[in-house]
Amino acid sequence: MQQLSNSRKPVLLVDDEEHILNTYKLILRGSGIEDVLTLNDSREVLSFLAARPVEVIVLDLHMPHVSGLELLPKIIMDFPQVPVILVTANDEIETVVACMKAGAFDYMVKPVDSDRLVGSLRKALDHCDLSNELSSLKERLLSDNLEHPAAFAAIVSGNKKMRALFQYAEVVAATRQPIMITGETGVGKELFARAIHEVSGSKGDFVALNVAGLDDNMFSDTLFGHKKGAFTGADQAREGLISRAGGGTLFLDEIGDLNESSQIKLLRLLQEKEYYPVGSDMVQKSDARVLLATNRDLKKLISEGKFRNDLYFRLCTHLINIPPLRERAEDIPLLLDHFLYVAANALNKKKPTPPAELATLLSIYCFPGNVRELEALVFDAVTRHTSGILSMESFRAVIGDERSAVQTASHQSSSGENELSAIFGHFPTIDEVEEYMIAEAMKLAKGNQGIAGNLLGMGRQTLNKRLKTKSTGE
Repeated sequence: MQQLSNSRKPVLLVDDEEHILNTYKLILRGSGIEDVLTLNDSREVLSFLAARPVEVIVLDLHMPHVSGLELLPKIIMDFPQVPVILVTANDEIETVVACMKAGAFDYMVKPVDSDRLVGSLRKALDHCDLSNELSSLKERLLSDNLEHPAAFAAIVSGNKKMRALFQYAEVVAATRQPIMITGETGVGKELFARAIHEVSGSKGDFVALNVAGLDDNMFSDTLFGHKKGAFTGADQAREGLISRAGGGTLFLDEIGDLNESSQIKLLRLLQEKEYYPVGSDMVQKSDARVLLATNRDLKKLISEGKFRNDLYFRLCTHLINIPPLRERAEDIPLLLDHFLYVAANALNKKKPTPPAELATLLSIYCFPGNVRELEALVFDAVTRHTSGILSMESFRAVIGDERSAVQTASHQSSSGENELSAIFGHFPTIDEVEEYMIAEAMKLAKGNQGIAGNLLGMGRQTLNKRLKTKSTGE
């Protein structure tokens, strides 16, 4: 059952009929909205709001003493951040339209359906979450502060984009909405998920599941569990990971690999907070916070008919896209030092001193495996290390020398990222550039060496000698 965040303010119900207030309160608490306050005297509303902030107000339009119609503009004026949901009769649609134009968030018609009440409240609460997140994010970005720096200690970075992602993660961690973490393999998606779990203050466990390669039966059994006798060999009932993550965080990795049947079940879990254990027709409630990750292009999968559009929009309430290591080269020296320490400690060795040129070699390599690849390279080098300066041989065995590293990086980079690489297909030598420039100048000069020499900033005789050298291959 979904519970409200500890930091969330209560919901206020205002109606002069006590039995209606009690009914609303029971419905909301049954849906997981526990912190509910009630008022049956409309004259007390404004003084109550001045003394105690609330998240959302459900306001009856017709009450003795002071009507909802009179209260609405005063609430909107004095407490504009609080969404107001009106409760009205069937014959007051014109009045409701005027109230909505005046700033009311939503309306409900008596007798109020329980699903309508819960649905409207949840929309208003989500609206409050988004508004609070935007305000908090603006404040964090302007101050450049982190409230929980220790939660991100495992993610070694001095990059400004990464710093902004830490700040954004702190803001959205307090909500119960899904968070999608994207990025290439090895950038640290699970580390981000663990940091968000820690910042959120959830009392439950962090439970991770990589869904790649799971068919629908395995996905359902692993995530939702099964009842005894659900299938051959099911001698005992088994709880799923979603149950183990109760009150905590469920992290689903490689979500782009889910098949369609599993996608439908995940969508229900996210929307309704409900699921069915395998072999059971008894619905179960979940209060686990769900974080998801993928290294695949979900929009492309949608266009190919491999991923549901409705699930995509449900997943992307909050999106964290982690940049690859090649886009934050300033982090490489920090990560190198960090992994040297970790590797030496794990292998019970003294931390080796790296040669000065190692950081330069690493900085011009594209790292297709990102941070995870760098970690593996450092561990391998430290394992081989005996004494003195750390050898670069194991790094060069994978990366190559400086030139091959640049060529690999150029080949991996997107079009237009490096103009020379776009022309030559690799980072060229000086001889290759010179040959290219002479050929282009001769084309522009239509074979006239004097004009071509002027274009190149050299005399005709110098150009003639270089052309003869090229033709003879000397």
